[in-house]
Parts: sequence; C-alpha cells; structure tokens
Amino acid sequence: MRISEIHITPVAVPDPPLLNAAGLHAPYALRIIIELVSADGLSGWGEIPGSDAALSALKQAAKHLIGMDPWGLNAIDAKLESLAKPDERGATPWDQRTGVHVRSAIEVACFDLLGKSIGRPAVDLLGGAVRERVPFSAYLFYKYEGAGGDFGFGRDASATGWFAARADAALDPAGVVAQARAMIENYGFKSIKLKGGAFEPQQEVDAILALRDAFGPDMPLRLDPNAIWRVDTAIAAGKQLEGLLEYYEDPVRGQANMGAVSRALDIPLATNMCTTSFADLPGSIAHQSEAIILSDHHFWGGFRATLELARFCAVFGRGLSMHSNSHLGISVAAMTHLAAAVPELTYDCDTHYPWQDGYDLLAEPLPFEDGAIAVPRGSGLGIEVDRAKLAQLHQQYLACGLTERDDEAEMQKVQPGWTFQATRW
Repeated sequence: MRISEIHITPVAVPDPPLLNAAGLHAPYALRIIIELVSADGLSGWGEIPGSDAALSALKQAAKHLIGMDPWGLNAIDAKLESLAKPDERGATPWDQRTGVHVRSAIEVACFDLLGKSIGRPAVDLLGGAVRERVPFSAYLFYKYEGAGGDFGFGRDASATGWFAARADAALDPAGVVAQARAMIENYGFKSIKLKGGAFEPQQEVDAILALRDAFGPDMPLRLDPNAIWRVDTAIAAGKQLEGLLEYYEDPVRGQANMGAVSRALDIPLATNMCTTSFADLPGSIAHQSEAIILSDHHFWGGFRATLELARFCAVFGRGLSMHSNSHLGISVAAMTHLAAAVPELTYDCDTHYPWQDGYDLLAEPLPFEDGAIAVPRGSGLGIEVDRAKLAQLHQQYLACGLTERDDEAEMQKVQPGWTFQATRW
C-alpha cells in the first residue's frame, strides 16, 4: 500500500467566549484536517490544532510523503525529522510544537488507513483494548455572553444549557454549578473540571466549594488555574481544597514551583504545562513536580509516543490522563482509541467536545453514554467524515479571517489594554 494523495484542509468551528489565564477564546476555533489517500482508494484521517505554522509544515511534509508506505511509520518519522533539521545557519524550519503536531496528524491518519486496509479498529493496532468505554470529564469554563460563531457575542438568546450559564458578571458560584448541572444532564459525566486562572483565586476556590456542596463528596473535582498563581497563592488556595480535589492542575508555572506546591499540600498535582515533552521527564523526576501527567497525542507526537509516555508513568509512579483543546470528532475518536489501549490511564479524560456541540464534521458524531464514549469498532478510527460538513467548516475558516489562536487579542476586544501575565496572583 502506498500514499497516493494528501489533502490538507484548515477549518474553523464556532467556539464560545471562554475565559482562561491567556485571555479569551475567539468566536472560532481553528483545526487542520489531513486526509491520506491510498492508491486503492482508502482514506485515513487526522486532526490537529490550526495555525499558519502547522499548515505550512504539513504542506511541506506532504510533498515528501507521496509514494511512501503507511506501514513504514519509522521511515515516515525519519523523513519528517530530516525535514525539521536545522539548516546551515542553525535555523530550524519547524519549532518543537509544530513538529509534534505534524507527526501526530500524519501518524493518526496512517493508523486510520492501516486499520481500514485490514478491517480492524485502530485500537487493535495499538495492542488491543484494555477498556471498551473511555470516561470523560465535564469541562467547565467561566465565559462571556454568547454561544460562539460571531464576533459580537450576540447569540445569547439562542444559547441553552452550559452555553447560557455565565459566571462573569457577579462571579456567583451558582453560575458554575448551573453550567455543571446542564452539561452533566446532557452527557452524564461522572467528574468535573473547572478551568480557573481567570479571576481572583478565592473566587475560584469558592466555585469549587459550591460544586462540592452541590454534587456531594462522591463527585471527583479538579481545578486548573493555568499556571498563573504564585507559589504562596497556590498553597493558600490548596489548603482550603485538601480533601476536596481529585487533583490540582498546574496551579503554578515550572517544575520547581510545582514541586514546592506539591510538597506543601496533600493533593495530587497534575500537569499539561510543566511536563510536556520527553525532554522534560528528567526534570519531572528531579523536582517531583507532579503526580499525574495529562498526555495529549497532538502535543506528544502521536499514538506511539503516548504509549511510551504511559510506560514512563508506570515505571515512575505517575498517574495518567488526557488533556484536550477545542477539538472535532476525528481527534475525539483518536483519543478514544488511544485511551482504550493504555493500561495506565487512571483518570477520566478531558474533552471540549460539548463546547463544539452541533458543529462536528462526522456523519455520525460520537455519542456519550454516562459520561463515556464506547470505542468505535469499525475499521481504522471507526468514523465517517461528512465531506459536505468539512467543506462548510473550511468555508468558515476562509470567511472568519483567523489564522492563529490569540486569546490575548480577543480579550483586548472586551477589555482594552488587557495583557497576559505569566504570574498574575
């Protein structure tokens, strides 16, 4: 089998005005869809976050992958590494993040193609499923008015459920609780994560306390301040949350600071910000910076890299789960196959899928049942891409005018002069 065609399609999907430490989500989230077509007409699909750098790198890589065998993943990796090597002046064509995105997109598409060629699901090519259903967590955000998809945040009249639940006016924790109830009622999630780092720490601590009061002691809760707190702030907030949090995600920036917070608190710390690559793993051990690594096949370099990370976690006593960002069904399917194959997965995975609810490109979106997605048992990723929807999302990309994610610029439209601060409180 050989790769005969490669199609790369940037898309934009409506995204609500969600707040985080870096600012505000734009009305559209950007993704890039890659399709590998074999000489016998099979298609393999991959998806990564969208940016000009990733789009350019994928187009460059595609020129060199035509004619290659998708079974030859090591040869494909070698080709991609050669394309990313520094030139004679020492300049690298791709930064580290772009490189792992490209590798991830192509590898996932290859696994989809390979599974289809032999009539087996992708999870079987990863060693087989250790679980048939993958649990996900309700992912709560503070947000401004609107449901996404326009630049005026003017769709609030049509927003329902978690889209309508705003917690930005009086910062009433009741808004966070209402958002959680709506999302859990629709999807059946069995755990809750709050994206913090947007407001004064005590207000976000109070929101966690309100969630505990509303859902009781058996609901796992997580708080993610996005690494924007000082060490003393994180410890003071954490002291109020001992015994209440399943884990405390990236309250501070950097492995040394995370280690200091970890030693001061009786709460497991999790990260997708301080330990994010294999080069970071020695520091993870040296600083004991986290108890749980939130993997992400888009940012670690694909399926096989994540399986390697899982073995590290098993050896060094780390828990493992999955980070997410504003993703579509191809990424969710890939996450599900991968999570099903990882024995070391010990916590419900993150997902932004509810925030893109109704705006997928799959012919049949993956359903949640009791907060989990059953592993698709069709061949490859077990999904069908609706080409008409793909074309529509591509037209949205062309029309929206966005080519990069820039939460700071979006926040400045609401709060002129606002700037990102690596440490705010």
